[in-house]
Amino acid sequence: MRIPDIFKQRAEEGRPVFSLEVFPPKRKKNKESIYEAVDKLKVTQPDFISVTYGAGGNIADNSTCEIAATIKREYGIETVAHLTCINSTREDVKVMIQRFRDSHIENVMALRGDIVPGEDIKREFAHANELAIEVQRQCADDLDILGACYPEGHYESKSLEEDIQNLKYKIGAGARVLITQLFFDNKEFYRFIKLARQSGINVPVSAGIMPIVKASQIEKTVQLSGASLPHKFTAMIADYEHDPKGLYQAGIDYAVAQCRDLIEHGVQGIHIYTMNDPKVAVRVWEGVRDLL
Repeated sequence: MRIPDIFKQRAEEGRPVFSLEVFPPKRKKNKESIYEAVDKLKVTQPDFISVTYGAGGNIADNSTCEIAATIKREYGIETVAHLTCINSTREDVKVMIQRFRDSHIENVMALRGDIVPGEDIKREFAHANELAIEVQRQCADDLDILGACYPEGHYESKSLEEDIQNLKYKIGAGARVLITQLFFDNKEFYRFIKLARQSGINVPVSAGIMPIVKASQIEKTVQLSGASLPHKFTAMIADYEHDPKGLYQAGIDYAVAQCRDLIEHGVQGIHIYTMNDPKVAVRVWEGVRDLL
């Protein structure tokens, strides 16, 4: 099923889309672990599961398509396959698109991808909108395109307003649904939505939420996402600095509170970054299931 149709259906039912994100194991020998996670995640009855692209965008080792196809076929859960372009040639993209089509995948998340120091950049695509155009050119009827957005602005943009203008290029290139980068302050999300709608962006937007349950997650997560940390969040970290079990529960509670507030304010979708930890994702779902 196409993701835009899922959003339309849920809107008619008066409830938000609930989705999850998983990532391929770094080692092929650990591939079965992703299905063990999905076995435990299926209780949440997600509307779809997105599968991130292989580290570094290495097409030879990429298992995104296989995992997305298996989840759809074996679990009956719709999937979104991520596709990055910063480390891909046009031929790479052509090969991956054909894999998606052959595997009956109907939805793709078009992303630029992270620039990793020391890794080769192909430079055939500079931005995600260029990738979206290429996907449309090759198979406009076979794949629906999703895109990423940043409630606090992309770290390379001068301002949120500039980033939203750039986001309009992505919409123009074919992105029909947006999923946000993770954030910890709902006020930033509401500000972003207001500015996006005022600028004419009317596609569905799903809020990306990552539960932080370990102190080791914080620095890396903030570094990669650029998300700001509101006082309530930093106070939580400080309160449980020497209490791992307390932080685990507090992190889940924080994510649940975020989700409940978003749903009560009419968010169109909640997208949980599971980090392949089904226990945490299920706990968050249990905290909001009455609103779903």
